[in-house]
Amino acid sequence: MRTLHYVAATSMLAVALPASAQQLSIATGGTGGTYYPIGGGFAEMINNHIEGAQATAEVTGASVENMGLIMRGDADMALALADTVYQAYTGTGDFETRQIEATRALASMYPNAVQLVTLAESDIHSLADLEGKRVSVGAPGSGTELNARALLEANDISYDDFTPLRFNFNETADAIRDGDIDAGFWSVGPPTSSIMNLATTRDIRLIGLSDEEIANAREDTAVFARYMLGENLYEGMDEAVPTIGVPNVLVVNAAMDEELAYQLTELLFENTDELIAVHPAANDTTVEFTMESTPVPLHPGAIRYFEDAGVEVPERLRP
Repeated sequence: MRTLHYVAATSMLAVALPASAQQLSIATGGTGGTYYPIGGGFAEMINNHIEGAQATAEVTGASVENMGLIMRGDADMALALADTVYQAYTGTGDFETRQIEATRALASMYPNAVQLVTLAESDIHSLADLEGKRVSVGAPGSGTELNARALLEANDISYDDFTPLRFNFNETADAIRDGDIDAGFWSVGPPTSSIMNLATTRDIRLIGLSDEEIANAREDTAVFARYMLGENLYEGMDEAVPTIGVPNVLVVNAAMDEELAYQLTELLFENTDELIAVHPAANDTTVEFTMESTPVPLHPGAIRYFEDAGVEVPERLRP
């Protein structure tokens, strides 16, 4: 694990935590994605604002691995995609044999966008064009692979139709740049640094999804939603690209101290501007997004914060 240092204002009064909660770890993802800076930024907010607390952001394989860390108590908080969180909570999908009923949420942070990237010179213009190609589907145990596989299978494309490779974000960008693979999937809050860096060295193209492909994906996976990657998001991208998005959730174990969960939720929502300064994806970190998008119950400490703030918490988010 490593501690990340970001400049952050000190707008809240420091509050003391229980002694047992002073060392906090946040499971994030690879360094080329959005989880790492978001988790690091929140860690620094904790360090700046909560007296006696020392938070660290941990580089991991992202969503699936992170849920295991929460289950085992090896991380205090974790960022994970909503579909992964829901599967863990309900014991479905990749979690059929290891249901994590103790999954609780503090917030939904921002939506991930599934981004399929190739070089501008390639002959890949649609999902169907992946046939016979070398394609990175994301790091092993990542939400990117879960999303890519769900999207492909919903549109009758299997791993047998192409050569799947499991690279993290930076490895995927490097392999596309060097011509070692033909395309790669990202499921991450846009813009993401690894695609930005790739676009400065090679001309890239983001592959849009058709209305039918989006509808098929949403029919199979309830947490998918239509999402538009904005014009000029990356260098050389001259028009918006339709895709699908999935919320990212800040999860904890139900065993977390209620007062700690309250203070962490309060810190997040009352100092969101500090997180936006770290990464623009945090512009979507709002109470409204949490109430609309969170797929599992909130922690009682988070519920108490929202109720104190005058927010009506839906029954589906109560344990």
